[in-house]
Amino acid sequence: MSLIIPRQYRRKLLPETTEVAIKMVKDAFQSTLAKELNLRRVTAPLFLLSGTGLNDDLNGVEHAVSFTIDSMEGRQAEVVHSLAKWKRYKLGAYGIPPGYGLYTDMNAIRTFEELDNLHSLYVDQWDWEKTIREEDRTLSYLKDTVRTIYKVVREVEHVVYERFPHITPRLPAEITFIHAESLARLYPDLTSKEREAKVAKEHGAVFIMGIGAELPDGKPHDGRAPDYDDWSTLNEEGTLGLNGDLILWDSILEIPFELSSMGIRVSPESMRRQLELRGVPEKANLNFHRMLLSGQLPYSIGGGIGQSRLAMFLLHKAHIGEVQASIWPEDQIQKCAEAGIELL
Repeated sequence: MSLIIPRQYRRKLLPETTEVAIKMVKDAFQSTLAKELNLRRVTAPLFLLSGTGLNDDLNGVEHAVSFTIDSMEGRQAEVVHSLAKWKRYKLGAYGIPPGYGLYTDMNAIRTFEELDNLHSLYVDQWDWEKTIREEDRTLSYLKDTVRTIYKVVREVEHVVYERFPHITPRLPAEITFIHAESLARLYPDLTSKEREAKVAKEHGAVFIMGIGAELPDGKPHDGRAPDYDDWSTLNEEGTLGLNGDLILWDSILEIPFELSSMGIRVSPESMRRQLELRGVPEKANLNFHRMLLSGQLPYSIGGGIGQSRLAMFLLHKAHIGEVQASIWPEDQIQKCAEAGIELL
């Protein structure tokens, strides 16, 4: 996505007030989310040892920032992409029972991102994970969890409105669910991103399910690593997948706005199947994967929720750089400044 400069953009908060509002949004959201989902906060790593299988592979092609550790005989470490697998490991290590979970502040560096209104080198999100029972591995359980998260987002949107009445709420009362396969049938001549835009603009807030599974044309709606979300299990609605993306319609940029990627995590059976489907069966020999396949890790559901993205959306900002400090190309800084978009 290239840089978007909205027509007649007017910021609704000065930079100093924005800093106060960012903290208010983050404090309100994480405390409410923790209460609604029965989560407790834990401390997370910024980097992990390479070769353990704990780092998130995202779409399976992105390279992590890595470095050698002098005091450990040159062993390699890498900055996290996200903590999808690390969180599940912690659920087991802490013995957290079904119905309860954890969340943490995840900070990452993604050097491969195309820098634009939504994408930054610096990624900050709430990574959360919750222990579930095997019988909870259903689409209905996933949908109930998504509705809870969406309810929290709307509650914080109202908190912003109470403090800053000129920032009026824009989210619909309910979130719409649609499977990627159904979306492809509705708009067969559009690309996956064009489909997202179409359905998000129509409904305001959607959860697209089955991200990672092949569609009738042989391609997935979007990429997903094979070893955390379950995108290959046949669910009770007769479609593939127990995961998805939460997407809002951003009326300022006039684009679909992905806020969260989440899902019920792989079982031993579905992970082995997905490793085969992605052509990486050898990953079954990594530490994390061996633990999962041997039944040492609990069943779980989890995801990531963008912190800066949430603040950006709820404060009606046009660029993620208005709510986080990062590095931007000089020409982007200049174009934003000319349009009244002040990057931190």
